[in-house]
Amino acid sequence: MSRLAEIIEASDPALAAYGAAEPGPGRFGTVEGVRGFVLEAVYEGYLMHYGEPRAFSGMDEDLRLLAGDALYALGLSRLAEAGDLEAVAALSDLISRSAQAHAEGRPEKAEALWESSAEALASAPR
Repeated sequence: MSRLAEIIEASDPALAAYGAAEPGPGRFGTVEGVRGFVLEAVYEGYLMHYGEPRAFSGMDEDLRLLAGDALYALGLSRLAEAGDLEAVAALSDLISRSAQAHAEGRPEKAEALWESSAEALASAPR
């Protein structure tokens, strides 16, 4: 099962109804374990806010914003449960800095932040 399919399965049943039948592979395959799942879930939440989600479709704009927040919470709560507070801090910072980049009209900066954060999370000790 792909990580995106896992995210659909782990999401709230109200969101799962909008899940893609074949969501495809995720973006962050080099990040293993819980951190990999969480990075994909948080990125999907980011896409709900600022792009085109990969694992969900058919939502109106308001529901997409709420779904994005729910996916941020899903990811961050998994890290907190695992006791990975370093990754919680890194992803919280990433969410905030990505939102700032979009508010400044610099989506390319947000993409660069995602790449550098994924590299850091993949290589940092757990």
